[in-house]
Amino acid sequence: MGAEVTEYAGVGRPNPITGPLTQAGAGSRSLRLGLPPMRQGVSSAWVRSYRVRALGLDLLAGLTAGVCGAWFRFDGYPNATYLALAAITPLVWVLTVAFADGYDHRILGSGTMEYRAIWSAVLWLTAGTAFVSYVTKAQVARGFVLTAIPLILVLSEVCRWVLRHWLGAQRRDGLCFSPTVVVGRVDSVADMVREIQNNPASGLTVVAACVSGLDSGDYLGSSVGGVPVYGGPETALLAVNEYQAEVVAVSSHPDLVGHSLRRLGWALEELGVDLVVSPGIVEVAGPRLTLRPTAGMSLLHVERPLHSGLRAVGKMLLDRVLALSITFFFLPLMVAVAIAIKLENPGPVFFRQTRIGAQGRPFGMVKFRSMVTNAEALLADLAEESDGNGILFKMKDDPRVTKVGKFIRRFSIDELPQLINVVRGEMSLIGPRPPLPSEVAEYESDAVRRLHVRPGMTGLWQVSGRSDLSWEESLRLDLWYVDNWTPILDLQILVRTFKAVLRGSGAY
Repeated sequence: MGAEVTEYAGVGRPNPITGPLTQAGAGSRSLRLGLPPMRQGVSSAWVRSYRVRALGLDLLAGLTAGVCGAWFRFDGYPNATYLALAAITPLVWVLTVAFADGYDHRILGSGTMEYRAIWSAVLWLTAGTAFVSYVTKAQVARGFVLTAIPLILVLSEVCRWVLRHWLGAQRRDGLCFSPTVVVGRVDSVADMVREIQNNPASGLTVVAACVSGLDSGDYLGSSVGGVPVYGGPETALLAVNEYQAEVVAVSSHPDLVGHSLRRLGWALEELGVDLVVSPGIVEVAGPRLTLRPTAGMSLLHVERPLHSGLRAVGKMLLDRVLALSITFFFLPLMVAVAIAIKLENPGPVFFRQTRIGAQGRPFGMVKFRSMVTNAEALLADLAEESDGNGILFKMKDDPRVTKVGKFIRRFSIDELPQLINVVRGEMSLIGPRPPLPSEVAEYESDAVRRLHVRPGMTGLWQVSGRSDLSWEESLRLDLWYVDNWTPILDLQILVRTFKAVLRGSGAY
């Protein structure tokens, strides 16, 4: 038995990760890894709290949907059979969500995956209802089904949305995070630490790093991205125990591949600690990644971006239809703004400026004029006072902006005439920010990729800070959009745009 455990842990075969941690002896496997058995099956308090809340809300959603289905089917006087059916609907719904992994700790609080689990549960519930009805010959009233199932979907999705906002508020207060140990080369670990720190929605907080490649070779007192270095990668399990970590995140490391990574996973499994591995691919969204098992290997397939094809044509057609509809809806407001601009400052109502569109083609972008008529001539005197990001000129209290201009800029009303550019096919409703020719002239090779798609009236830059973003942040967001565009992403940005416009944040 002792020899078997020794070989399992890697003592018999030199292993840079688990070898030094193994101590053969009596007791459980956890003890033989040098760690106390109490670490097994660890689960965050916030995960348990979130799961209890989700269960309670799903029970409430199921009960509400069941009662409403029975009530509407029988005009307020349901019989005993449907009252009983309404009573068991919450239990059936919770079991179905559990079957669809809706309460799995890996997806709780993870946004799209959590919402997708609810959709999957609804499909299973619908299929199960049809199957049971067919097998038992029990005729479930269509009115009950057509009322209860759509309602249970809407209510559960809304409840998860509320829960996610509660979780977001908790994380803004520094709560509800999973302690994480990051393992890998010092340079890749620094990048991973920075990404985790900049993305609190991930639910991870880095408590220690186990790195290789330190210049000094001395771990004592060292830190990476403000995170203390515990030791080398071989000390990962000791760091897990020391910091009561719940996640180990593996970054790029030549020794953390193949059997070494597999053994690390085995050891963490014994401790109930999650293992996440960075594939070394940055700024690629999940829908583009597919695991393809081949001959015992897991190959990561990266789909090409959707820059052409039917979806791209559909996006262009939808853009034009929506642009025309929005134009007619806001036509009275646009007329009122045009009159106000004329009354305050004589001159043209519209401001036309050359911008660079898809594939580097220039076009004339149209906006409501928000500055004095000689604004371009005054720009040279204000260049040194820019609050922009090095490439873009921005000024929070620009003296060239008129009173009407300040108002329409705050709520992005000045951009409504760009709907004309959308109808022409020069712009999209959603896309990267349309750059000036002078900006494109300063582009590096990576930035040119922004020009692979049509620029948009709004985009990730609009909903993530607008003028408050640095050039690097703006570029990163635009490139991420270009590489990962989907119709669902456009819908999410559209919803967030309304919130950003109403707040007026970052607009000047």
